[in-house]
Amino acid sequence: MNDGMRANHNEDMKQSRAESARATLPPSPISRALALQLCAQACITLWPYAMFQPWYLSALCGLLIAWRAVLAWQDRAAPPGWLLIPLAFVGLATIVLAYGNPVGRLPGLALLSLLLPLKLLETRSTRDVRAALLLNFFLIVGMFLHEQSALIGVGAALATIGSIAAAARLQRGALDMKGSMSQSLRLLAQGVPLMLALFILFPRVDGPLWGMPIDAYSGQTGLSDHMTIGSISNLVPSGEIAFRAAFNGPVPPQRDRYWRGPVLTRFDGSDWRQITAFPRPQDFYQSAGRSWQYTMTMEPHNQRWLLALDFPTASDNGRFTADLALTTIQPVRKRIRYNVQSSPDLLVGMDEERWKLQASLELPSRSNPRTLEQGRQIAASTPDDAARVKAAIAFMQKSRLQYTLSPAPLGPNSVDDFLFKTHSGFCEHFAAAFVVLMRAAGVPARVVTGYQGGELNPVDGTLVIRQSDAHAWAEVWLPQRGWTRVDPTAESFPSRIADGVAGSLPASDALPLAIRNNMAWLRAMRYRWEALGNAWNQWVLGYNAQRQMELMQRLGISNPDWKLLASLMASSAGLWLLWLVWRHFPKRRKLDALDRNWQRFCRRMARLGLPREPWETPSDYAVRISRAKPQHKDSFASIAEFYATYRFGKASPAAQDIAHQTAQLNELFNRLRS
Repeated sequence: MNDGMRANHNEDMKQSRAESARATLPPSPISRALALQLCAQACITLWPYAMFQPWYLSALCGLLIAWRAVLAWQDRAAPPGWLLIPLAFVGLATIVLAYGNPVGRLPGLALLSLLLPLKLLETRSTRDVRAALLLNFFLIVGMFLHEQSALIGVGAALATIGSIAAAARLQRGALDMKGSMSQSLRLLAQGVPLMLALFILFPRVDGPLWGMPIDAYSGQTGLSDHMTIGSISNLVPSGEIAFRAAFNGPVPPQRDRYWRGPVLTRFDGSDWRQITAFPRPQDFYQSAGRSWQYTMTMEPHNQRWLLALDFPTASDNGRFTADLALTTIQPVRKRIRYNVQSSPDLLVGMDEERWKLQASLELPSRSNPRTLEQGRQIAASTPDDAARVKAAIAFMQKSRLQYTLSPAPLGPNSVDDFLFKTHSGFCEHFAAAFVVLMRAAGVPARVVTGYQGGELNPVDGTLVIRQSDAHAWAEVWLPQRGWTRVDPTAESFPSRIADGVAGSLPASDALPLAIRNNMAWLRAMRYRWEALGNAWNQWVLGYNAQRQMELMQRLGISNPDWKLLASLMASSAGLWLLWLVWRHFPKRRKLDALDRNWQRFCRRMARLGLPREPWETPSDYAVRISRAKPQHKDSFASIAEFYATYRFGKASPAAQDIAHQTAQLNELFNRLRS
């Protein structure tokens, strides 16, 4: 007795120790296929980050992912945790090296992109996989904190599909790559109608829903509110789009495409800067002659000025200033759209008082002495202001100046060096030299910066103006004519206006791919891609309260307010969710003729006190009920055999076989009633 109890006790102890050992075992490792899929998914998620992060940081992330993929392919264990700690510090040092500190928008995104491969390297269990997938989704959202272009949208969509596929494979281990991708696409397709309802009907508000970090606008480029000789030529190698213009009617000819930006009046010998330009009422001059009406879509540039063709006469989103420019109250930190009307033949500034023109005559006394002397000679030989303008242009043409992106370095007297020594420069060299000559000759003049030209995209009909189209020209004040545009660059090099920057620079100057004229196939691809980007900007990123109102009116809703939009959104989303619930709710299988006959037979026998048990096969059921009613044994066996043969076999019963069985059942039921 004691020996038996002792044996049972020992057996219980062994079982308890075995259970404790199983409880303390590490989680089961993930499969090779899932590990490789996670590595591929990490590459898909991180490739958009490679477009705006330093290359060495992206290379570090790529090496860590490749290391994890090799370990998974060789079925080797993940590296020990103590090894990942110095790797994390190396990555943090790389981020500090790239951005100067680990705090901010871009450093924060870089840190997240580094954490993903590090998390994959320590992935050993399903819990780790879920954490890595959550980090994937954080990184997908983080893409849009840097840029919201169509390319980023495509990258986010691909990364989302891959992340959901990996989650489906984790949840259902039997799925392969094809099955998990199919499951992901099905789930996303079910969410598309709900997404569209929320996007179209969610009440739009004017203004952002959250604030951006302080470094959110540090990477925005474009024209500045001041000009140093050489600053505009630095923009030409950039093929980035500065703005687009869609015209209501014909597009202006190339000679009229002067997009007016900051007007620079004050000159200290090296820099040209704006003076305070007080706002003027919108109708302080009226349109006359030709008129252009168009819609501008301007990229963010973190400045307060807007662009418009000479001369803007009406705008729905800008303030007019005394120097004939358009400005905004807040810096342009997001893409904006505004309508403008311009009149190129307008006479402006004819009523300017002489004291207001004094700032346009001021020059540093000890700067550029040779240019000042040349201006005084022009003034002494030609008393008429218009003739002085022609004389200055003729002097610059005779000087055989060269138009280039790579001029020789200039000294403190930059204008003197350009006109009398180096003889090479870009548009800002020409404009600055001409204005100094005019002021020295007693003619009020100022520098205007902006853009000249633009390329018509035949796909969507918009005029695309790039940073490479940045330009500087001059304005002089003439009696009876007011402020008049003079482009000394075009006077010396007419091809700058006729053929654009690419057609006027020397062949030795490097040009970005976006503005080269010798690659027709690349230009055709660029037209289509930029048209897609423009549609994305207008209808996705630019879907604001005004666009929403216009769409609702097209749909027949004349005065939609936020209450109506919220009701429509809730109703449409609710109906779709109800349909999904109904679609996935378990449904009763539709019975065919064979099943209907079998169900009739089972119900009739149940009424006689012989119900079929769920676990019984047709033959077992026939044997059991035959014991209760042996006189119908043959009929029961025949009915059960007929059902089992055709339900579980490969063949299907013919119509006459079903009819014969129905007649047999009716005959059996009649005998059972008697």
